[in-house]
Amino acid sequence: MELHPIQEGRTTVLSPTGRIDHTHADAFKLALDPHLAMCTRDGAPLVLDFSGVDYISSIGLRALMVAIKQVKPQGGRMVLAALQPLVLEVFTISRFDMLFEIFPDRAAALAAVGGAA
Repeated sequence: MELHPIQEGRTTVLSPTGRIDHTHADAFKLALDPHLAMCTRDGAPLVLDFSGVDYISSIGLRALMVAIKQVKPQGGRMVLAALQPLVLEVFTISRFDMLFEIFPDRAAALAAVGGAA
């Protein structure tokens, strides 16, 4: 899965597309891993722009949980932005909305992490 990384100031924005389900979750995790290593206290914050993600399954949620469990002890910051209504509903039902900072759009997420140039 391609994450289309873009630098916005010091913040890295990743924009996955499609479905993050049993077919694509491993590719999503592999594509995300190198960015997690850089997401440290002194490194680049991560914004995951989910505007192009139309579905996420439990295995996709697991990949995100593993990611945030790596980032937090490193002192990094990873936030989510622009979740589609169905994806946001999955996050709410599973209570993942309590695990992640979720912003309505990319601009709000960038402003929150100080990534706006």
